[in-house]
Amino acid sequence: MPEAIFHFPPDFLWGVATAAHQVEGYNQNNQWWEWEQRPGTIKRNHRSEAACDWWRNAEQDFNLAASLGLKSLRLSVEWSRIEPEPGQFDATALARYREMLSALRARNIIPMVTLHHFTDPLWFTQRGGWLAPDAIAHFTRFVEEVVTRLGDLVTLWCTINEPNVYAYMGYVAGIFPPGEHDLVKATAVLRTLLRAHAAAYRTLHRLQPEAQVGLAHNLRFFDPAHPGRLQDKLITRLLDSAYNESVLTPLASGFWRLPTGWGPAWGLRNTLDWIGINYYTRSEIAFDWHARETLFGREMPGPQAEPLDGGYGQLYPKGMARAVARIARRFRKPIYITENGIPDADDDQRPRALILHLHQLWRIMQENFPVRGYYHWTLVDNFEWAEGWTLRFGLVEMDPFTGERAMRPSANLYASIVRANAITPELIDAYTPELRSTLLP
Repeated sequence: MPEAIFHFPPDFLWGVATAAHQVEGYNQNNQWWEWEQRPGTIKRNHRSEAACDWWRNAEQDFNLAASLGLKSLRLSVEWSRIEPEPGQFDATALARYREMLSALRARNIIPMVTLHHFTDPLWFTQRGGWLAPDAIAHFTRFVEEVVTRLGDLVTLWCTINEPNVYAYMGYVAGIFPPGEHDLVKATAVLRTLLRAHAAAYRTLHRLQPEAQVGLAHNLRFFDPAHPGRLQDKLITRLLDSAYNESVLTPLASGFWRLPTGWGPAWGLRNTLDWIGINYYTRSEIAFDWHARETLFGREMPGPQAEPLDGGYGQLYPKGMARAVARIARRFRKPIYITENGIPDADDDQRPRALILHLHQLWRIMQENFPVRGYYHWTLVDNFEWAEGWTLRFGLVEMDPFTGERAMRPSANLYASIVRANAITPELIDAYTPELRSTLLP
């Protein structure tokens, strides 16, 4: 009896995603390095330090990526390295990025370059950061320099990574720098980041007409813990509006939909050639008067929820199909899954999570939604922001003290999917036999 093989399109981009501060090491001139030096800001007082040593030897991990058969790698360029002082650009840093991008090209790996992935130069933050009136002008100058110097090696650009996460974590939850709890500031920062995206989009197309430019949005679903309870349904709508629609509405319709007010968002429509989805998990929410910091919503996972390492959330693969359908119907633009993965130090959940998420992606793509590629987070265990080294997202295990690397079983699984360009019954049986009855009834 024939069995299903879940094929992906012939030109589908299989990749991994990374970020400069998390992998390069010794990015000492940005606000995150300064934040790490303060006791209590990072779990267990971890620090990025050498990280994955990419600044000296990214090529070792590019070789790993090539050995997995990957077609693309998403990385970011560190603003504080390239522009250590306002208007002063470091030729040595730009030359190193040329080496890295050229090394990827030499391995037939297409780079996707993110221009801002959570980190800002210290001089920028000291002048007010994204709350300063000249913030967009500073960022645009940086973008122009990067595209001028590196554009011959890159056509696939991501302007801003997760503006909603940057604003929420830094200015509401206070977990990221600058560690504030101010909703008004958070919405002002979010507005500026989206306007900076639009300015970067226009700069890129002016300098490189063939550029493909997008933005990566962290899409988190908020579902009512008790679907029949009106308060839970109302609070999840409020949280979704604040977290997701505050980004999606102005980009799709040119209209602000922020917790602090609505109004026209001039110049934001038609600033996407593609849109990126960073999808990880969902939150089941119950109304709680005492949860003021999270807009009166308290996370309360149901009894069927499968928890992830470190309290990161729950395993919810169905969210992948929901995310693609929501974004595709809203934007009618090509989509990249710019991040997806789970923290799993012993690799006991990741093979199953990988197959289930990719099966959901395959399923929704059968409805002709234009998904162009998938970037797994991440290639090698890295410095996970406020969680330090406690969460391990890598397909490849890395000891942060010695730098030693070892392939996890999920790395071999992903490589096999990439090479087959499909999820096959043989792979299901070899890595996740418990899924056979679910995926191959």
